[in-house]
Amino acid sequence: MSRATAADLAVRLQALLGQHSMLAADLMRSRIRGDDNFVQAADAALGENTDAMTDLIGRLFGAATAKKFAPMWSEHVVELVAYAAAVADQDAAALAHAREELIEYEEELADFFAGASQGRLSSAAARGAVLMHVNHLTMQADAYAARDYATADRLYRESYQHTYDLGLTLALALLPARDRATLREPIWRLRSQLGKLLAEHAVLVQDVTRAAVTNTPDFDAAAAMINGNTRDLAAAIDTLFGAPVAKRFQALWAPHVEQLVAYAGATAAGQPARQQQARAALQEFERGLAALLAPAIGGRMTPAGLSAALHEHDLLLLRHADAYAAKDYRGAHNIADQTYEHMFELARRLADGFGAEVAARLPRGGPDTGRGGLADVVENR
Repeated sequence: MSRATAADLAVRLQALLGQHSMLAADLMRSRIRGDDNFVQAADAALGENTDAMTDLIGRLFGAATAKKFAPMWSEHVVELVAYAAAVADQDAAALAHAREELIEYEEELADFFAGASQGRLSSAAARGAVLMHVNHLTMQADAYAARDYATADRLYRESYQHTYDLGLTLALALLPARDRATLREPIWRLRSQLGKLLAEHAVLVQDVTRAAVTNTPDFDAAAAMINGNTRDLAAAIDTLFGAPVAKRFQALWAPHVEQLVAYAGATAAGQPARQQQARAALQEFERGLAALLAPAIGGRMTPAGLSAALHEHDLLLLRHADAYAAKDYRGAHNIADQTYEHMFELARRLADGFGAEVAARLPRGGPDTGRGGLADVVENR
């Protein structure tokens, strides 16, 4: 396995683990809501994620490792859904049983990863990481059922971030030394962190647009999640290029999110004129952000090329809103998956375009956070 291939697959491992977290949370929430049509589509999407993870484990660590991984991971998913069903049904006995099963699979998965690491990952550390993953998902389900949407969504983000980062922990523990060195290089780290933030942005936009389309009571909390992601993205730009560029970035990015949500609301209300207004505003954003970042990218990516990549991102999110409003939940999940993958391709192109000198500005722990966000969406809903 070449170093470049190992780096690509390590990002893929992070991406799939992060996606698993969000898909599992979405499935658990839909089961709690009693949204049976969405449950079916979410279950299919989570199954595809599990298949992709199993395939990737095989490519990274061998067929024998993948063969052991697949049934343990699948049962872990089954018990998460069983937990959500017990919460929805207020069945104390079923809830206790699901907890017991989850603890069992936590231990099995942790021991599996620790054993495969050949001593680089202790059983205690592995168990702690898997336990945190499961706790995030069960606690967000509990909060969602209690209609404490702010807590549920805080845990939703924490779960994604933890599980995404778990991918790097596993890659560093399981890959050969020559490949582990690649994962510490600035360009790879920037690509990984940009992918994490941009992919989360896409998922959270889809979440808030679903809330806008269906007018559900968790809209405000979903909008707050977008605020948090926007703060993190702006902080990353600040780290890489300084406060003036970050301020201009935020002035473009926050209205961009608002227009995506406005489009979803217009779609649900059957207002084509408002849809067109949102589309036009998004095109202005695409050109504006491309112009802002062009000096940092130099000749490695043209403003037109970056604008086209941003346009593709926006089109995918608009298509997702259309599909969800039409109650084509399977189609919406397929588009969501395409969008998620596209964000990692965009992150790769941006990291390569920014170059090693800029990438080296990223601190080891990732960018500090703390900037603005979706300022007007809640007020203008």
